[in-house]
Amino acid sequence: MNDASLEVHGAHVYDATGAISEPIYLSATYRHPGFRQSTGYDYGRCANPTRAVLEKTLALLEGGGRAWGVASGMAAINLVFLLLAPGDHVVLGTDLYGGTVRLANEVYHRYGIETSYVDTSCINEVEAAMRPETKLVFIETPSNPMMRVSDIQAIAKLAHAHGALLAVDNTFLSPHFQKPLTLGADIVLHSGTKYLCGHNDVIAGFLVVREAEGDLAARIDRLVVSSGPMLSSMDAWLMLRSLKTLGVRVERQAQNALAIAKWLKAQPRVTKVYYPGLPEHPGYALQQAQATGCGGMVSFKVESAALAQAVLGRLSLISFAESLGGVETLLTYPIVQTHAEMPAELKEATGLDDTLLRLSVGIEDAADLIDDLDRALNA
Repeated sequence: MNDASLEVHGAHVYDATGAISEPIYLSATYRHPGFRQSTGYDYGRCANPTRAVLEKTLALLEGGGRAWGVASGMAAINLVFLLLAPGDHVVLGTDLYGGTVRLANEVYHRYGIETSYVDTSCINEVEAAMRPETKLVFIETPSNPMMRVSDIQAIAKLAHAHGALLAVDNTFLSPHFQKPLTLGADIVLHSGTKYLCGHNDVIAGFLVVREAEGDLAARIDRLVVSSGPMLSSMDAWLMLRSLKTLGVRVERQAQNALAIAKWLKAQPRVTKVYYPGLPEHPGYALQQAQATGCGGMVSFKVESAALAQAVLGRLSLISFAESLGGVETLLTYPIVQTHAEMPAELKEATGLDDTLLRLSVGIEDAADLIDDLDRALNA
């Protein structure tokens, strides 16, 4: 089944009522038919029928065998790090969501997890960082917020040759545009709050692995049941509803993003535009090869920090707000919002500075969005 159909129908199975919408099961516990007998559901922390349909749907969309719906994107990232043990080493991209860096540096470093940060768009840097104790390579592609593109297939081969796992944060593109598991990744994760939800009204996270019954799935399942970061059944139902429009949303967002990126390039007060759908982007060819779209995220630099900050207060249609992926267009100032706690050396390595703005393009009319940006930049 193709993505457009999977997104609408997912893993839905019609019950005796013929309900089109998946039922919301709010029960915390379940009645057993008899001693040592189960319906497959025992306690809501371990499994819930609504969440189970959502998880099966995400696994189908990512081309995987097993998925878990959890309470946030950070909960999903935390589960990946929980797979590690003291003395293990992780290779991470220099350009990542600030919360991922905070988790690695401030939490897991205290438990003996060592980290190296490299530009994962350069395979030679990834290879040079690998050690005998490296157990995980963690990347975003495109990266946040500098939109660097990393070669998933090449990094997967390299990680596996060293006995390490590759985890890919696929939040920026969603499975509609990119399926890292089919390119060799071991784990795909999402902040479901973003494109998978698309309406800025649910906080959620997801993990997906290739094999439903493999050792990795069993380890994650044990961690999920033990630590209890489960997504609620109501939020699971809202996510199922959102997924039905995933394709039409992200296609429109990508179309708008390309139009805006081209317009930004022509603005005299804009000094740099970062969007992998522009042919001059250094990762353009790779993006075309490993994904079917370029997404709705555009980062750009303006001529001064003063202008960047002034733009934020001049917006009308666009909102100055954190987050991304929703139908409404948002403009973020990463250096004081999403990446405020990023170490200075990583900001310097990636070029993240106080002139950078990150645009999450929505589904509004592109001409209206450009008019709003025009007023904000040139007031």
